[in-house]
Order: sequence, then C-alpha cells, then structure tokens
Amino acid sequence: MQIHISSSDGVPIYIQIANQVKHLVAAGRLSSGEEIPPIRALAETLMVNPNTVARAYLELERAGIVTKRHGAGTYVAEARPVISRREKLKVLSPRADALLVEAKQLDVDFEELMALLEERRETIYPEAKP
Repeated sequence: MQIHISSSDGVPIYIQIANQVKHLVAAGRLSSGEEIPPIRALAETLMVNPNTVARAYLELERAGIVTKRHGAGTYVAEARPVISRREKLKVLSPRADALLVEAKQLDVDFEELMALLEERRETIYPEAKP
C-alpha cells in the first residue's frame, strides 16, 4: 500500500492517510477483506507518530471503509455502508467548495477544472470513458 504525505499542503496528515486509503479502495487497489498495514508499521514507513495513523484508521472505521479484528489487524470492509444520497452530498459539499476556492486562488478557470476532473475520473472509473 503506497501512501504519500505532504506536510506543506495544509491538510492534516491523518486526513491525507484516510483519503488515500479511500482512494485505493475506490480504485480497486485495495480489495474487500484485504489487510492494511499495522499502525506501527505504517507510522514507521511514513515517519509519523503512530497516533496519527491510529486516528486515520479510526476515521476509516467510522466511515465503514475498514474493520478491526481484535488481535488480527485491520481489513478493508466487506460491505459498503448504506447512506442516503443527501448524506453523501453533505460529505462532499465542503470538499467541492475547497476545490473550487483553491482553483480560483490558482487562477484555474471552471472549464479547466472540469477537464481535470474528467481526466482524473478515468483513473477511478475506467469504465466511464466516453
């Protein structure tokens, strides 16, 4: 499992870890039932405090992405949690706002941003190619 963190992008490290694990699961690079690295091992690899990784794993567990098996490790969840469309959009709205604000600050117009999203979508949803 490859995770890259950046201390300069303003996003807390535990969120970077959690988001990248979510991305790996969504992209199919981590499968249901697959074990993810132990907290201490990932902390050593990333050179971060184990509490940071533990917090990321807790967030992933709360989101239903992973499950803990006492004494056996942490695994990608077998079943995806069922949440309403409204709740999904509630989760995504602040992220969309942040992306739009950052694009504006970088002087990237909306059409360029949409083209970038379309390009990136192909990595997550390869079956959705036009």
